[in-house]
Amino acid sequence: MTAETRGPTIAVVGAGLRGSTYARRIRATARGRVVAVAEPDPLRRERFAAEHRIPPERVFASWTDLVAAGAAGRLADGAIIATQDAEHAEPAVRLAGQGYHILLEKPMATTEADAERVVAAAERAGTMLAVCHVLRYTPYTRMIRKLLEDGRIGTPITVQHLEPVGWWHHAHSYVRGNWRREDESGPMLMTKSVHDIDWMIHIMGERPSRVGSFGRRSHFRAENRPAGAADRCLDCKVEASCPYSATRLYLSCLGDPERETWPLGAVTPDHTEAGVLAALRDGPYGRCVYACDNDVVDHQVVNMEFPSGATGTFTVTAFSPYAQRQTRIFGSAGCIEGDGVRVALRDFVTGEVETFEPEPDHASPDGRHDAADAALADAFVAALAAGDPAALGSGGRESLDSHRVVWAAERARHAGAIVAVPDPHAAADAAGAPSPQYSPRNPPRKVSRRHD
Repeated sequence: MTAETRGPTIAVVGAGLRGSTYARRIRATARGRVVAVAEPDPLRRERFAAEHRIPPERVFASWTDLVAAGAAGRLADGAIIATQDAEHAEPAVRLAGQGYHILLEKPMATTEADAERVVAAAERAGTMLAVCHVLRYTPYTRMIRKLLEDGRIGTPITVQHLEPVGWWHHAHSYVRGNWRREDESGPMLMTKSVHDIDWMIHIMGERPSRVGSFGRRSHFRAENRPAGAADRCLDCKVEASCPYSATRLYLSCLGDPERETWPLGAVTPDHTEAGVLAALRDGPYGRCVYACDNDVVDHQVVNMEFPSGATGTFTVTAFSPYAQRQTRIFGSAGCIEGDGVRVALRDFVTGEVETFEPEPDHASPDGRHDAADAALADAFVAALAAGDPAALGSGGRESLDSHRVVWAAERARHAGAIVAVPDPHAAADAAGAPSPQYSPRNPPRKVSRRHD
């Protein structure tokens, strides 16, 4: 074994798409080692163990077996928890109690009480806890933060943020898939968009004090089912003209290694036409979107008021292309418009518009997490190696703040009311406790300047 591979050791709990993505990055950089896995699916477990050369005694069918094996001493320095949402809290509490530093997929838990338990467990144990708020780790985010910190638009006063989920992505994950029901995972604002609420807090530098919210499941309902539609796409006479055809979506993934990994990987491990058709015949992903048991929203708006008086609006919608987030920030001396990769900044004094973008080799222009996933995995390994959370974009308490905003927004949506967001930090802020400072590692690169 070379010196380059003697970095921190990591156990992975949940060897699905997210857990595998982080593990592959750690292996590729050789800055750390994946030395244990807990995964209930035998095929995924076997493949993951073989890929990372994990010995049989470190391969477990459940996280409880991993905990039991570490009763006499933890098996790794850190643990990545990437199970299904409802199974985040308990392994996080137990593994933190054994001294593991934790990288926890979002949401950190499906209830506020469980999220508080997770944070309390890490604090009791003195271990690091980072939630996978990957949007904090993008070059695009660092670029916007730098422009705001430099005062390029004066005081930020209003922010508008859009998450365009994509019509087929919503049908895959939130109508047919694992996140379709609140009682099995949580509200969509939490399972999908806590990323974005956290991002808005990170960009604005303050938590909302009041929120209101509107949204519902408007389209993916039985009453909107087209005449002649069948319960399954394979039997449907109108499938060819339906935007949500499972047959068209999943067969079109064949031959594309990236799309075979996701979304097709969630449907079947058999990446042949026969394998896909068999999965659509019998599995959940072949169901008509108007004949599923989904109950999460397909569009939602959250209105926010910040303590400074600034306002914000967040919109998430299924009815869009699958694309990058889009943001507008309006300040006292200028405004910013961003598409997830590039930023256009208008100066109110000169009238000029400048365009900025991250260095090309760091950008991820296809709308997905790619660059941020790698940066997050690198940050976790760096924090473990240094024994210092400074490399991480946020800690447990900051993530709990973001989650609390989401829960407040859901209370507001159901009650039809404006809801105050609890601020457990108010006393510390009033006493002059310092706020975390941010130093971007990759300053923005100016691309162009124009008048219009």
